Amino acid sequence: MTVELIQAVLLAFAVIVILMPGYIRFLRWLGMGKQIRVEGPETHLQKAGTPTMGGLLVILIVLLLFVLLRGFPPGGIIAPLATLLLVGVLGAFDDYLNAKTGEGIRARQKMLWLVVVGGFAAYQIQTTYAIDRIAVPFVGDVMIDPWVYTAFAAFAIIASANGVNITDGLDGLAGGTLVFAFVAFLLVSLLNEPTQLNLAVLCGLIVGALLGFLWFNVHPAQVIMGDSGSLALGATLAVTALITGQILILPLVGLIFVIETGSVVLQVGYFKLTGGRRIFRMSPLHHHYELLGWNEEKITLRFWIIGIIAGLIGVTLFLASINRLT
Repeated sequence: MTVELIQAVLLAFAVIVILMPGYIRFLRWLGMGKQIRVEGPETHLQKAGTPTMGGLLVILIVLLLFVLLRGFPPGGIIAPLATLLLVGVLGAFDDYLNAKTGEGIRARQKMLWLVVVGGFAAYQIQTTYAIDRIAVPFVGDVMIDPWVYTAFAAFAIIASANGVNITDGLDGLAGGTLVFAFVAFLLVSLLNEPTQLNLAVLCGLIVGALLGFLWFNVHPAQVIMGDSGSLALGATLAVTALITGQILILPLVGLIFVIETGSVVLQVGYFKLTGGRRIFRMSPLHHHYELLGWNEEKITLRFWIIGIIAGLIGVTLFLASINRLT
């Protein structure tokens, strides 16, 4: 089991590192340069034209390698694979429109697609595993109506997708924090009872592919993840947490995504309530620190550190809960 997981991580990393340079040249040939928002920090204007849609290669390689390593159909994890593909298609289309027109898919249309995919994945998870209870840390399993669970699961998927998407604003920020989050759930899937090997292999492939992507995405980025990666991987992270039965530790494991999303909600709400006043110099939070004078590397590394600690605490909380219950 350990050897297979290590092979999955290394194989995904190697394939991405080998293919990414050619893929970046292909994106340039297609004219897939990122359009930068004029209302963002001025330092980001120099990123204009950087190839975007890098996350699409990550998704395709993960799906292909999973089928090669584990076969098809994959036992018990149709939902994360379908989520990865379907949300990735949405994100790729959004990246394409952004590069060509400067504007992506309208927010309502994007949300509608996420609701459809999130609802499908949530229903598939609930029916596949016949879930009628939810694991609460230090409490145990609490009964929950299947339809309430399905609605809650769909909300978690949509929220996670948007949280990672909001975080994807600095070179390496979303990719690195996603690595730590998927490592956490890789460990949870291995330590779960029964062990979820297929899910662990999928997490390992995502971790390896993201590490390969980060080779080209750290500052100064040669390629940007784009919505194709951030939305799809964020949604898949939530689906992974749901399948492990540990969805309530996701806000801790994905603490950076929660903080980044919360900063936007607070900023917008405070702005409307006070008639134009702000809490932060700019939201999401990483932009606030940029305007305070922090450079990208400093912000990214400190957010990574928080992500590592949050992931470790999340896994520890999971272990403490199952030890107490046994």
